[in-house]
Amino acid sequence: MTEDRKRVEVAYARADEQVIFSVAAEQGLTAQEAIRRSGILQRFPEIDLAVNRVGVFGKLVQLDRALEPGDRVEIYRPLIADPKEARKKRAAQGKIMRKRIGGNEPA
Repeated sequence: MTEDRKRVEVAYARADEQVIFSVAAEQGLTAQEAIRRSGILQRFPEIDLAVNRVGVFGKLVQLDRALEPGDRVEIYRPLIADPKEARKKRAAQGKIMRKRIGGNEPA
């Protein structure tokens, strides 16, 4: 097993910064323990594991999930907008633009 495969990664992204930390992958290492060992909680004090959801390669997991070597733990930020509402708003704006381009309404 290569050295990279004996580790797990912990990833977090903000609009202005994205980081990935590497942690030794021991047998029984949980997502929560990997996050703690990575030091990411000290670097980003806004992370609250009671609020922020966690996943492994894009799939939501519980904090007590045991990790495999090579896994990437991802810490997700809370949504700032409801995706369904944002889509509805974009669709409504698109209808307005189509009407204006079609010449039915003055710009």
